[in-house]
Amino acid sequence: MSFLDDIRATLTRRDNALSQLLLINVLVFIVLLLIRVTLFLVTAGRIDITSVLEWLAVPSGPFTLLTRPWTLLTYAFVHTDFFHILFNLLNLYWFGSLVREYLGDRKLVSLYILGALAGAALYLLAYNFIPVFAGRPAMLYGASAGVTAIIVGAATLLPDYTFSIILLGPVRIKYIAAVVVIVSIAGIDGGNPGGEIAHLGGALLGFLFVKQLQRGRDLGRPVQAIGDWVGGLLSGPRLRVTHRGGAAAAPAASGARKGTLPQPEQEDLDAILDKISRSGYESLSKDEKQRLFKASQK
Repeated sequence: MSFLDDIRATLTRRDNALSQLLLINVLVFIVLLLIRVTLFLVTAGRIDITSVLEWLAVPSGPFTLLTRPWTLLTYAFVHTDFFHILFNLLNLYWFGSLVREYLGDRKLVSLYILGALAGAALYLLAYNFIPVFAGRPAMLYGASAGVTAIIVGAATLLPDYTFSIILLGPVRIKYIAAVVVIVSIAGIDGGNPGGEIAHLGGALLGFLFVKQLQRGRDLGRPVQAIGDWVGGLLSGPRLRVTHRGGAAAAPAASGARKGTLPQPEQEDLDAILDKISRSGYESLSKDEKQRLFKASQK
């Protein structure tokens, strides 16, 4: 029971969206693995996991999609191959940690979901309007589009941040993101054109998301609003407590619910800048980095 309690606690926490995304992907992979083995044992291979994937993956046909609209979201958590999920989750962890540290949990989830939707949209456009894909029904599944959005988003936000790569040493993440995009373009004429096209949709979304955020526009607000609504349904009604002077505190509470970062006072900002001059940027705490980023958007 303690194992199940740990899973439940991780899924219900609101302060670590990265762990939740990783865990959901792993749990779905394990469930599909068990279903695949069960189908093999019970049907002697006459029915395989494809019959299940058809209800979770995005179909290339628009009329089929109309009967399965939920696949636009569910596909982003579906993997059937071990190395597929391994590389996706490693990249999600590495680059997602950066996005979470600098932008927070809510924007990390928004970037993942919007990247998945953008990837699915570009995949559907390609398979229905580009002649070379005509008559080639396909299914799209995997976290790659959402993960690519996070990779490119992190590289757009922190282009000169470096990762240490075996045999190569320190590499700036803007070059890693560029390689990811180039490899995806090069793979369009390979064995998984739909997946590579979805990567490009996610990459474009990741770039636009951060660029708009730097201009003061949060493209993830609809995702956050829906998430808050669903969270409210799941948590049930809550008692509302009113304190004296609550009206003055209401704007701050409203900002916290929307996931916006408080604008630092000038003295606070000066203290952060002084800390950078003394000890360097990496000495800042997560909260200080987020406040500095918010101040830069003024």
